[in-house]
Amino acid sequence: MEATSIAHELIARFFRYAAVSSQSDASRSSVPTSDGQRVLARMLAGELRELGGVDVVIDDFACLTARFPGNLPGPTLGFCAHLDTVDVGLSPVIHPQLVRFAGQPITLGNGHVLDPQQYPVLGDYLGEEIICTDGTSVLGSDDKAALASIMTALSNLGHADHPDIVVAFVPDEEIGLRGVKSLDLSRFDVDGAYTIDCEGQATIAYETFNAGQAVVEIVGVPAHPMSAKGVLINPNLIAHDFISLFDRSQTPECTEGREGYIWVQSIDGNQARTIVTLNIRDHNKQKFAERKAHIRAAVTEIQQRYPRAQIVCDITDIYGNIADSLGPDNQWVVDDLRAAVASTGREARPLIMRGGTDGSYLSTQGIPTPNIFTGGFNFHSVHEFLPVSEFERSYRTIWALMTREF
Repeated sequence: MEATSIAHELIARFFRYAAVSSQSDASRSSVPTSDGQRVLARMLAGELRELGGVDVVIDDFACLTARFPGNLPGPTLGFCAHLDTVDVGLSPVIHPQLVRFAGQPITLGNGHVLDPQQYPVLGDYLGEEIICTDGTSVLGSDDKAALASIMTALSNLGHADHPDIVVAFVPDEEIGLRGVKSLDLSRFDVDGAYTIDCEGQATIAYETFNAGQAVVEIVGVPAHPMSAKGVLINPNLIAHDFISLFDRSQTPECTEGREGYIWVQSIDGNQARTIVTLNIRDHNKQKFAERKAHIRAAVTEIQQRYPRAQIVCDITDIYGNIADSLGPDNQWVVDDLRAAVASTGREARPLIMRGGTDGSYLSTQGIPTPNIFTGGFNFHSVHEFLPVSEFERSYRTIWALMTREF
């Protein structure tokens, strides 16, 4: 198919998938956490069957997998994208707009504009079509552009030679990778895989955080003020003392690149009980372990300071650094990705990712899974936008990997 036809198919699929509201909901414990994700999975399952996919399965968690048997030797390749869009307090309903950027600020709606003075990268797309929001929601190029690119590539796969390909579309990535952790990996039996979940121009990522979460529960001793002296133990003040034991320069707003941090995410308390939730992040595995040990030591110190309080700390690992899973036997997944991006006419730009993807979890399970750009910019914002040319470059990268044409 011609490039213009590819662009039209990408746009049509993106608008169709974006029309299904699939925002994840961190307040719910079920997987998926929203009905829209299951609706979208069913839609995609029908399309996968129409495209010739076999072993198309949706499980109780709305994890969708399908296989496309190949006719080329070589590694079995996996492609993974997530069904949910992020909840950042905006509307869960997405109304994308297709506009042509003429060099002037783009009026989105709801009082918002997409201004090239604020986002200079827009200048690279002067005269081109751009998909943007209506000012009420995120755009959802994270990750519905990925769904559209994978599905468009599969829709044309019948005309090309390719190795065995397995796709996985999973829910609830935005809230701790819950979906991919629920996936039966026997249905995703691949030699290497790729997520498409990165922003920027020709960006790839194979370095992510090691991530953990600490939940510290502090139970005090409540008392009426008339008899509180020598009796009351205030868990909120204990939480304050606990938090003060951490270095204020080791927080997200003070760090960059490979620098890690401990981030106090929330403090939820009353006169009897307070819960402090902390995110732990570091690219370096040893430093990650040291940060967890620092939290445990802080808990011990506070417990000794307040022996009448009950303090419990629970630390959970969430995902690992993709780079730690790479070695001589599987470095080909990154080498092939670089070559695939180069085949589109641009050199890949490695990103030290200050976050994680479904691939961060898959890599810890023995499936090396670097990340590919979607073509979008400004994820998790009303100012998110998706240049069609960059969208198509993402598609062409996926196509090159699938067909080994690089």
